[in-house]
Amino acid sequence: MRARIKITFTLILLLPLAAVSVCPAVAQTPAQTAAATEKPSRAELALGYAYLHSNAPPGSCGCFNLNGGSATFAWPLKQGSFALVGDIVSVYANGVSANGYSIILSAFSAGVRYSPPMRHSSLHPFGQLLLGAAHSSGTLVQGSNPGAANASAAFAANVGGGLDLRTSQRISIRLIEAGYLVTTFDNGTNNHQNNLRIGAGVVVRFGK
Repeated sequence: MRARIKITFTLILLLPLAAVSVCPAVAQTPAQTAAATEKPSRAELALGYAYLHSNAPPGSCGCFNLNGGSATFAWPLKQGSFALVGDIVSVYANGVSANGYSIILSAFSAGVRYSPPMRHSSLHPFGQLLLGAAHSSGTLVQGSNPGAANASAAFAANVGGGLDLRTSQRISIRLIEAGYLVTTFDNGTNNHQNNLRIGAGVVVRFGK
């Protein structure tokens, strides 16, 4: 399981670099030329679907899937490639383990994003590092692990990246976002959960 997690984590980190190498090969269109000459937006809001693959139960994998949504706000720092990011994700799973436990997992994090300059392409990759807190509720916490004293607030960190397709001056399609989300809820074993996060959605930009 640890080897699988390390491989997945490595692929996530390589995603933005792979996108950068592919993007210049995309043919430039008039719409892309217009996007390249426009002034960068001051802020953007991304809303989308979120999927988590978690190994929350201690011991062996005990993996299960969670589904939900996310909202991410990004504020560029001056005219550079860096931005401050705030992210909220909330996902739900039912029928966890043979006992059929349920869980609602939410994470609230903030950090920094880097987006390499892609002036001649409508594809825009990014990488980011976010830190914050996670909250959990449901019968998995109440029944399987009633000793999880930090279920209401545990440390969380999310590292990953994504790829946006700009369709207009205001709108982009988030083709994919992938990240490694770690949480530290008490579980009686290692107080550590590994979560693979994957998502997609729509990005709306604000400002002149």
